[in-house]
Amino acid sequence: MSILEHPEFDGHEQVCFGHDPVSGLRAIIAVHNTRLGPGLGGLRMWPYESEAEAITDVLRLSRGMTYKNAMAGLAHGGGKAVIIGDPARHKTPALMRAMGRFIDRQAGCYITAEDSGISVPDLQVLAQETRFVTGVMTAEGPDGEVLTGDPSPATALGVFTGIRAAVRHALQRDDLRGLSVAIQGLGSVGYRLAGHLHEAGASLVVSDINPAAVDRAREAFGARVADADTIYGEAVDIYAPCAMGAAINDRTLPGLQARIVAGAANNQLQRPEHGRELHRRGILYAPDYVINAGGVIDVGAQWGDYDAAQVRQRVLAIGDTLDQVFREAGEAGEPPEVIADRIAERRFRA
Repeated sequence: MSILEHPEFDGHEQVCFGHDPVSGLRAIIAVHNTRLGPGLGGLRMWPYESEAEAITDVLRLSRGMTYKNAMAGLAHGGGKAVIIGDPARHKTPALMRAMGRFIDRQAGCYITAEDSGISVPDLQVLAQETRFVTGVMTAEGPDGEVLTGDPSPATALGVFTGIRAAVRHALQRDDLRGLSVAIQGLGSVGYRLAGHLHEAGASLVVSDINPAAVDRAREAFGARVADADTIYGEAVDIYAPCAMGAAINDRTLPGLQARIVAGAANNQLQRPEHGRELHRRGILYAPDYVINAGGVIDVGAQWGDYDAAQVRQRVLAIGDTLDQVFREAGEAGEPPEVIADRIAERRFRA
């Protein structure tokens, strides 16, 4: 199938394929829209089963970054990059440097950052070949903590703030004490989100494909452990998908019992009709690219003069953005993601 005829192609400005036979690099960079500025989005390394699967992922993710960056008020468009390979087996310094050269050939229309399978040290190797990388700085935070460039703390804080906004609208409550939350995925973001929720008094149900991750959450937060394949059906107030995308799909949607879906994962709705069905059933959905924008706010700020206190305030403002989305959705009788898309499109298509 031609890229231009791909069902996930949405007027992308460019899609580039990179190959380096020496390091084994096989990668794709997709830039969706640069109306607001150069495309900014993370670099993901994943053992895709096929090139077609990788193309689908990078097209969807890059489009999502355009909407995310617009809703976050950033002077950036949307882009994304993926490396085809298992990060545990195939990632090497030579491969990361080859990826850096591939990014550098884009001449600044795409700026990369961290995503699944890639760490800050990986980006530091990549940065030896290109300056078009962010999220690698070291700075002092507003409370004296050391900031390492890792965007996951900001992402988790933004999701937590967004959950509070969703609770205000769906449950008419200003606090989370006594509410139950099912967190699917306990990676860097999911585990930090669990910490915020536990501190706020919520009870947790958790799952992850890594047994050590669930053991850690059980010991630290008193979390109950559920099966990763069925956690979506737990009788909880809030379902927080924090793993891979398409958590809301034909299989999972009928079993949902939560009143709110709000998590850190990208592309949580497998298809648009799943969002419409959530709305029909009275389940409030926090659009993923709005609620999980904390990380890109953080790395976007690192591309300029970084002010940690200002970044924190902008991340906390995600709750205000969702308040607006939920309010307008209620007034219009439409799903929140439709309203969020409309607001974002006004910004990047103006």
